[in-house]
Amino acid sequence: MKKQTFISTLLLFFMIQIAGAQQNRFDPPWNKPPTSGVNFTIKGIDNVPDIHGDITDPQLVVFMGGNQFMVVDDLIAAFKKEYPQYERILVETLPPGLLMQQIKTGSLVIGNMRLSYKPDIYTAGKKGIAANAGLFEKVVAYSANKLALMVAKGNPKNITGLQDLKAKNIRISMPDKKIEGIGESIEETYKKAGGDGLYHAIMVDKVKDGSTFITQIHHRQSPMRILYKQSDVAPVWETEIDYQKSIGHPVDKVAIADAFNKVSITEAGILKEAPHKEAAQHFLNFLVSKEAQSIFKKFGFSIPL
Repeated sequence: MKKQTFISTLLLFFMIQIAGAQQNRFDPPWNKPPTSGVNFTIKGIDNVPDIHGDITDPQLVVFMGGNQFMVVDDLIAAFKKEYPQYERILVETLPPGLLMQQIKTGSLVIGNMRLSYKPDIYTAGKKGIAANAGLFEKVVAYSANKLALMVAKGNPKNITGLQDLKAKNIRISMPDKKIEGIGESIEETYKKAGGDGLYHAIMVDKVKDGSTFITQIHHRQSPMRILYKQSDVAPVWETEIDYQKSIGHPVDKVAIADAFNKVSITEAGILKEAPHKEAAQHFLNFLVSKEAQSIFKKFGFSIPL
């Protein structure tokens, strides 16, 4: 009897472990973590996927729009190869609005941790850069992207376009336009596709009843809400769907017609108060190089003319 009890307890233990692993199986970080040091990434508990690299005495600090997180590993490796003098590089891939708040307040708080450092480079959509033009001494355009709809693999709700999103049984994951320019771009597509009626249904009625969920960090939450079946559809940049598929996550893409779509151009600027001006100039030069452009193309970004 004791042996049976022990076996039953052991089986229960393994079942709990498997259930826990399944519960967080799609959690980030989705980038490759550094190989040196003690790895204490615990999915669902201690996980900071949008701060990449070295926070101790960095030689270059880049605040990069969050939708480009998937490019960071290849981009920084190639940059270090071209400029080996820069060993310690820090990249944040939070929403551009949050990054700008961090620039203006001087610090970022995550849990019990305060991070205080000045960026050398800030990247965002053209509108976001223009709104803060006085902060930059040099700006270049380096990538472009367009919108698409992320759905679960097999498209179980048979979503074919933007008009389908007003249906009461369709749950939407939507970015907060106050911190992410993509939010305004998506709202523009709603109005193009269905006028004020479609916009009101999605962004007023469905926000009130909770079937439109407003995210705090769209490029992380929206894929996870689709993967964990909390939302049925998420308007995102096309590259975000391509990346989730590339790492084996069960999502599919529904195209948004060109007549309603929005192409966004991303720009990078050297901040006037950048503490590492030479490194910043080297990084800006690298962003528009053929090698960097090939990396962005690899992840589905187009290159502005």
